[in-house]
Amino acid sequence: MIHRIETIEDRLVIGMKTRTSVLTINDKTKELAQLFMPRRHEVSSRTGDHVYSIQDYGKDYSPVDPNSKFDKWVAVEVKESKDVPRDMNLFVIKSGTYAVFSFKGSVSEFPKQRAYIFGEWLPNSKYQIDYRAHFEILNEDYSKDLQNIEEDIWIPVKKI
Repeated sequence: MIHRIETIEDRLVIGMKTRTSVLTINDKTKELAQLFMPRRHEVSSRTGDHVYSIQDYGKDYSPVDPNSKFDKWVAVEVKESKDVPRDMNLFVIKSGTYAVFSFKGSVSEFPKQRAYIFGEWLPNSKYQIDYRAHFEILNEDYSKDLQNIEEDIWIPVKKI
């Protein structure tokens, strides 16, 4: 799996969020996308035509507890924080270093890629997880062909 290390400044996004766990993330993400995607064009200061899928785990999240809750976002990047549409919220993806993995394949292969990142790449790298939001950047047509998706997976890291 191809990867690179990138350092970014804060990124502003506007979108919708829900509270979920790893047990309900697939259904909750689908519901969230069905609510947000038809309304994404209401965001006036949008930059680019990509969509963010964000997992904001927070300090209380426990990766060993499948019932542990976190915030799941579907959002678009914006230039400024004004004019947030009704039922949407502003979120800041915090600046820092990220390991970025390009993924191409079917949605069913995605868990295998995440297992590689956290089970093989991370333990053998000079990095550890940093406590900032994880996110994926997708094109707007993401859900039209779930057998041939392309996305960048951004994992917050810091040097050991």
